[in-house]
Amino acid sequence: MSEQAQQIIARGPRAAAEAAARAIDADPALESATYSILEEDEDRNVWRIDAFPTTDAEADGLGALLKGFAELKVTREALADADWLAMALSGLPPVRAGRFFVYGLHDRGRTPPNTVNLRIEAGAAFGTGHHGTTVGCLLAYDRLLKSHRFERVLDVGAGTGVLAIAAARTGAKTAVGTDIDPVSVRIARENAKVNAAPARFVHAYGLGHRLVRAHAPYDLVFANILARPLVFLAQDIKRAVRPGGLVILSGLLRTQERFVRAAYLARGFRVRRRIHRDAWATLVLTRG
Repeated sequence: MSEQAQQIIARGPRAAAEAAARAIDADPALESATYSILEEDEDRNVWRIDAFPTTDAEADGLGALLKGFAELKVTREALADADWLAMALSGLPPVRAGRFFVYGLHDRGRTPPNTVNLRIEAGAAFGTGHHGTTVGCLLAYDRLLKSHRFERVLDVGAGTGVLAIAAARTGAKTAVGTDIDPVSVRIARENAKVNAAPARFVHAYGLGHRLVRAHAPYDLVFANILARPLVFLAQDIKRAVRPGGLVILSGLLRTQERFVRAAYLARGFRVRRRIHRDAWATLVLTRG
């Protein structure tokens, strides 16, 4: 951006916030926009959207769209030139999701003795373990591990690599992660090294990378991305997972669950479990 980096914040009732989130998802000009939606104050029914535009045009588009919802109060805040994301993460508490304990450098030395401890540093990548989608994936995976073992695992849209690393740390002989962002791939590789996890990460669009193809079909596929990419990749994910194999999908709002589920049911998948955390949904599906 030509100006200082910005954060756009919109606060208001749940219905208005979710409607605005759907509008962002439906706007082709905002297809790559990064935002989150969460419940800020349950008693007062206050929900919050945080958007982090990367261009002036995206900032103007997000601002105009959000201001179109009269019930939302929209503000813009300038972000310091310092590594604001790392500074914000430094104060986050660790997260427990089933057997998994996700923590940052600031909490080293305070990990429980009976958990799978994953030290994840986010940098500029998504997936600290705090977001409802990442927690939902870890909870779904933890439950599956009680009755399944997965030798080959693929993580589509790996971000920090937390899901592929979790798989590698719990018995997967092959754990491969992909991301369209080369910075995320670098961070995921660094996290794998820190956690002594034999997970491999590649920069790739879609599932056509030679490393991804070399280990297919997979016993389990994670895809914690966004609703539209989940639908777009439905057929590719079907090809990547073995018959009877499992997929864990997230990155979608509860309001988008039916849209995503329909795309996979049409391709022979069956719903095994659903997890809801805040406004977010996680789906566990079996390939028929």
